[in-house]
Amino acid sequence: MPKLRKPAPKGRISVLVTVGALALLVPGGALAVSASSLAAESPESPPATGASAASAAVVAEGAAADQERGPRLVAHRGASGYAPENTLAAADVAHELDTEWVETDVQQTADGELVLLHDTTLSRTTDVEEVFPDRAPWNVSDFTAEEIAQLDAGSWFGPEFAGEPVPTLGDYLDLLEENGQSLLLEIKSPELYPGIEEDIVAELREEGWLRGRPGDRLVVQSFNADSVRTVHELVPRVVTGFLGTPALADVPEYAEFVDQVNPRYRDLTAEYVAGIQAVRGAHGRPLEVYSWTINDAATATTVAGLGVDGIITDFPDRVRAGLGD
Repeated sequence: MPKLRKPAPKGRISVLVTVGALALLVPGGALAVSASSLAAESPESPPATGASAASAAVVAEGAAADQERGPRLVAHRGASGYAPENTLAAADVAHELDTEWVETDVQQTADGELVLLHDTTLSRTTDVEEVFPDRAPWNVSDFTAEEIAQLDAGSWFGPEFAGEPVPTLGDYLDLLEENGQSLLLEIKSPELYPGIEEDIVAELREEGWLRGRPGDRLVVQSFNADSVRTVHELVPRVVTGFLGTPALADVPEYAEFVDQVNPRYRDLTAEYVAGIQAVRGAHGRPLEVYSWTINDAATATTVAGLGVDGIITDFPDRVRAGLGD
């Protein structure tokens, strides 16, 4: 298990990880049907020069190598087996474990700020009940961004993470940019936040995440098919995914607006994976299958054998080692 350096109580937390003698090489390719690089809205992207050109070359080489290596690994809510989920610290741990792709969940505050939390309430992963004892049931949507910024989102996981904040989407995008990481962004419970898709697209555009080739850096997914369809309609070039296990007969309908179908691993069979991949998605490529949440080597090996394109895990180092990468 990695050794984590205690993060500073405020500001961006950088967590250093030591993983012994394992050579941690990023498996998997360019989240082909996952919308990771919410490709440039405009057909023309600024020419890459200097460091950006070098980064582009690395991404291209990594994509080719990934296709040979097998499923791409995605750190679930960051490397959430080692750091509090959906925090900057968890993204940093994933980076230290050489995991390019991270998954996170986005919701919206009462005053419209986009923040990263899995649950629709704040009680499980923050100290909200202590800070605001009279605000039950502590729904994310009932608190302003300023109020949520007062919360400790790390102590529940371990004392070394005391003071870790709930990140905004903007803060998270800045960190991933700095680390050279890519994003699988889940819109969590969009039915609670009318119009959240437009706000997410606006934030991604402002931060420069809609530039580039579709799927290279960004994928947007949700359990809510209407929300995914809305994202596709707003920015057709963005790679999108549907979380769930639709009947194979219904997959062509989903393929009109998604590039991935991402089921729970227990629902998979080789026939089901092949049936999804036989259909072409919104960008004309075979649909991809990213499965979740796989945390041990034996399960990862079994799921990889079914032909999936990606594996979402809390422990990317364990899965990578199990797959022999």
